[in-house]
Amino acid sequence: MIWKPHATVATIVTLGGKFLLVEELIDGKRVYNQPAGHVDEGERIVDAALRETLEETGWEVALDAFLGVYTYLAPGTDRTYYRFCFSATPTRQVHQKYDKEIIAPHWLAYEEILALQPRLRSPLVLKCIEDFRSGRRFPLEILWEAPR
Repeated sequence: MIWKPHATVATIVTLGGKFLLVEELIDGKRVYNQPAGHVDEGERIVDAALRETLEETGWEVALDAFLGVYTYLAPGTDRTYYRFCFSATPTRQVHQKYDKEIIAPHWLAYEEILALQPRLRSPLVLKCIEDFRSGRRFPLEILWEAPR
């Protein structure tokens, strides 16, 4: 069996002290997550973060900083996810059509997110938010991707 890690991206988008999360339907369950998803073949990591945020929320964003790489082994599976997480500032809402599994985007206060803990898609959701709140930031230049 060939091990295939999953490269994913997520963005911590804030506005007025609230965080942009998406409510989505995964395996028949309503869960909450940052705008997040897989990096497509040949896609730059930063481009994947911008694309996933737009597809899942309708918001264009400007990436501000890199928060880190987060590793997650999904319970009961052999799937390992590597999440490249960014912070971002919303620039404009361009549409309200979302990926099919997205129920709706929501702007939520930290306390509201804490109350949703049993419904967060994975522990990475809260971990990334807490790292953002603690001031963790790296310059975007920490990532080097070959020019296309």
